[in-house]
Amino acid sequence: MLSPLDCDRLRDHLRAAAYDVDAVGARLGASGLAGLARNTTLAAADALGSEVDAQATLIRLFLLQQEVAVEHVRATLGEPESLLAAGVLASSGEGIRAGIELRPYATDEGFDGLICSDLAPNLDGRLAAPRPDFVLGVSPASTTLAQLTVRTPVGSALDLGTGCGVQSLHLSTHADRVVATDLNPRAVAMARLTARLNGIELDVREGSLYQPVAAEAFDLIVANPPYVMSPPGADRLVYREGSMLADDLVRQVITEGAGRLNPGGVLQVLGNWAITEAETWSERLEGWIRPTGCDALVLQREHLDPYEYIEIWLADAGLLGTGEYRSRYREWVDYFDHLGIVGVGLGWITLYNTERATPQLTIQEWPHLVHQPVGQAFADHPAALNAAALEDHALLASTWMLADDVIQETLGLAGAADPAHIVLRQTSGFGRAVEADTGLAAVLGACDGDLPLGLLIGGVADLLDADQAALAADLLPRLRPLIAEGLLRPAE
Repeated sequence: MLSPLDCDRLRDHLRAAAYDVDAVGARLGASGLAGLARNTTLAAADALGSEVDAQATLIRLFLLQQEVAVEHVRATLGEPESLLAAGVLASSGEGIRAGIELRPYATDEGFDGLICSDLAPNLDGRLAAPRPDFVLGVSPASTTLAQLTVRTPVGSALDLGTGCGVQSLHLSTHADRVVATDLNPRAVAMARLTARLNGIELDVREGSLYQPVAAEAFDLIVANPPYVMSPPGADRLVYREGSMLADDLVRQVITEGAGRLNPGGVLQVLGNWAITEAETWSERLEGWIRPTGCDALVLQREHLDPYEYIEIWLADAGLLGTGEYRSRYREWVDYFDHLGIVGVGLGWITLYNTERATPQLTIQEWPHLVHQPVGQAFADHPAALNAAALEDHALLASTWMLADDVIQETLGLAGAADPAHIVLRQTSGFGRAVEADTGLAAVLGACDGDLPLGLLIGGVADLLDADQAALAADLLPRLRPLIAEGLLRPAE
């Protein structure tokens, strides 16, 4: 790619042209941005009209993939020879086109910069298969991983399988040191360019999985690995599929990654896993995780049958409408049949190196609406487990608060004296909910941090004319899951 000096010059030109998220968004408008999100450029092109200023030139080059006159490129980026030699730009007919995508990108943590990746191959309906070493830009999967990542400040973080480097940009806002690895040399080059253009210190290393960091441990590891379970021997896209059998790559990311965590460290993985006739998905993942000794919070977000799954990834590979589609489809189906795969789970895996004597595994189907970002909900999980594990006497002697994000919903017939259902629901994080009877709702509603739980249960027992010991025995087992799930929290 570019020399450090040429990279710095490019960054200066981009900044001088106001090539950033807010300015480009204002220029293209809602329709233009929405069109680009759908891989169509007409609305954005209409927003630019015939303008040829520096910002318009950059948008045409790097977002719309249009040919631009040499004189406009020169006026915007200076003499283009070094950019052409490095592949950032490419000669095209009488003009110049982008060789890679430079896309403005901003994070929730206040970071505003650029992402470098390969050009989208399917812009404006083109049917084109990406190159095998294609480097994907910001995708729904990478955005999801960024939103579920724990943002607690840490000393060291690892971006495993960095690709374009988007996770490293996020990690740089709360980690003192960030290491990024990737097997794909092209991805390593893109991640280095991303880091340099954004002015961040990033240690990028080439190699497979944890091999480049064999002697190191980290406080936080994040991974959006190549989890697609394609048949062996097929033309593989490095960014999405490895060479291991079925879901073995995801298993290795988890089992080996657990051993790379410092005490208190967290590993977060976006992945797929096989669902077979021989075991449930939760049994499969428990078999991977329990031997690591880590706590875990695993949420299966989707469950696809093999045909749905295969169709998604054949389309992603640009095979729709080609003569290969049907034969490749059959190859995938036969592969899944051979392995006994009857479904595929997609979801989020987080491991915590709490060094607990007995690891606590929470493995759940959770297809419901969540309130992104959910990183704080993942960060809060270990402390919530500790609070939920208090002995009965300690639980009753402690003061508690209903979480600020919990609302109460009542359902029933219009005009009825009492509601038929009382539901307490989180409005942030995982959006968990519980249906409460009168006693539970009364106790939770009284949890404002002033009085110990035992006194609150006693007061509610008096109101309901109930036996206090019996009410406590009924409520404590139902309160513990609410504490573990963050609806009820210790008062500070």
